[in-house]
Formats: sequence, C-alpha cells, structure tokens
Amino acid sequence: SEDPAALTPWAEAAFGRQGGEARLHLIGAPFQIKVWEALLAVPSGQVTTYSEIARAIGHPGAVRAVGTAVGRNPISYLIPCHRALRKTGALGGYHWGLPVKRALLAWESARAEAAASGP
Repeated sequence: SEDPAALTPWAEAAFGRQGGEARLHLIGAPFQIKVWEALLAVPSGQVTTYSEIARAIGHPGAVRAVGTAVGRNPISYLIPCHRALRKTGALGGYHWGLPVKRALLAWESARAEAAASGP
C-alpha cells in the first residue's frame, strides 16, 4: 500500500519553504551524472545554458551531448533540468512540455523575488 507520509520529506525538500534534504541515487553514464550535478548547482530562480553546463563539466564542445543528458534526467524537478536554456535565451525543449517549464521557472523566480524582498 502507498504511504503518503513516506514521501513528505522529499516533497518538503523540493517544494517546502524550509528547505530540507532529498537523497538521490542516480544511475547514469559518468557524463550524464556530471551534467545532472551541474544542474543541481544552479540556484532556484536562476537559469543556465547548455553551453555553460558544457564548460562547467570540462567539455565545452559537447553542447549537444549536454542537451541529450539534460533530456534524459530521470527526476524532473529534483534535478532542475527546467533551468537549462538555449544560448539565445529560448526555452528549448522540455520532456514534460514547455508550459510546465515556463510555470516552474516563473514559480521559482517569484519565490526568489519574494525571498529577496523580505517578509
């Protein structure tokens, strides 16, 4: 049977105001893991580009491979692939649809602005 209480700590870590911790065990190729780790380093409310990720992991010429690794992210929100944009600033693709990507980015931006403005 399902136990919603067992998922509560993960949901709080992802969406809660207090933060928290969600431990993940990811299975992927070493290159994919590096890309996913780079995504985890992008703060909420901010974005990066596929080119910036490629440079951050030491493979500046592997922009397309980075895009593929971003697209193969198995945990959509906890590994924030929605924060990766094209160099032009265009949203690019998103497995769960561009409306979802726009909504996640807007929600994070609003949270960051609210936190910056104080109580």
